[in-house]
Amino acid sequence: MIEQPPRRRIAVAAAVLQQPDGRFLLAQRPPGKAYAGYWEFPGGKIEDGETAVAALSRELHEELGIGVISAYPWLIREFDYPHAAVRLHFFRVRAWSGELQSREAQAFAWQRLNAIDVAPLLPANGPILQALGIPETYGITGFAVTEYPRALDRIEGALQQGLRLIQVRGKDWPAELFARYAGDIVARAHAFDARVLVNADIALAQRSGADGVHLTSQQLRDVTQRPDFALVGASCHNAEELHRAEQLGADFAVLGPVLPTPTHPDAVLLSWTGLQQLVVDARIPVFALGGLQAGNREQALVSGAHGLAMVRGAWT
Repeated sequence: MIEQPPRRRIAVAAAVLQQPDGRFLLAQRPPGKAYAGYWEFPGGKIEDGETAVAALSRELHEELGIGVISAYPWLIREFDYPHAAVRLHFFRVRAWSGELQSREAQAFAWQRLNAIDVAPLLPANGPILQALGIPETYGITGFAVTEYPRALDRIEGALQQGLRLIQVRGKDWPAELFARYAGDIVARAHAFDARVLVNADIALAQRSGADGVHLTSQQLRDVTQRPDFALVGASCHNAEELHRAEQLGADFAVLGPVLPTPTHPDAVLLSWTGLQQLVVDARIPVFALGGLQAGNREQALVSGAHGLAMVRGAWT
């Protein structure tokens, strides 16, 4: 049997156009193209010598008649179709000029994650829809044992303000008290349809009814398969750990520290440039972590991060 050479991957730029209310745009592939009638995120092939963002701008103008104002690099996905092997560069596009037009006779529709009413979808877009469901702010508890009642009040306040993803962390807490603390947070978060991950303790995550577990960098090296939860996060500090999180099937990672933090004053900092270099080929959403506040969101998105993971900043 003659071994076939690997197929050359076609580079594609794809846009996740997002409205402020969370809706995103899907377009239907027109007649005459492979997978005609299937729905996808709009975009197209990156030509030789063209950057991904330039291709994105060109394709959106040619297909939909709009001009890109802001496009944040986000995720890379590779997928093998019968007709082609593709490498998809996804961007989150949140500002554009002009009105949407069907320049290639294709249909398009604004959709919500919990109410997608078009079908069929291209298979490569499944992981992107999952990633869209991950909130862009990840609140990490860093409260001391003595702050228990106050901590719950601060967490409740953040939930009221829209926080929808929390990691319960308390390395210095007594085990029994931390278990009660985790259960209290899960109950409050679920009342707001927010999701909770427990740091490191897989058994406690199961007992407390949490939505998932957040693996430490040491656990990331030791575990051999993805824990059985709806959500799995992972702490990463370098390219090797980030790659391991992707291999394990983690839903997202946090990467840092980006900026100085009071708790780790001697830590080696990534900086925004270092973060950008590490996430440029990310296959899963990556949160920026370390010394961050809400005002750092734009810089994080420009750098390719999914959003902000914050210990102190999430509760102010």
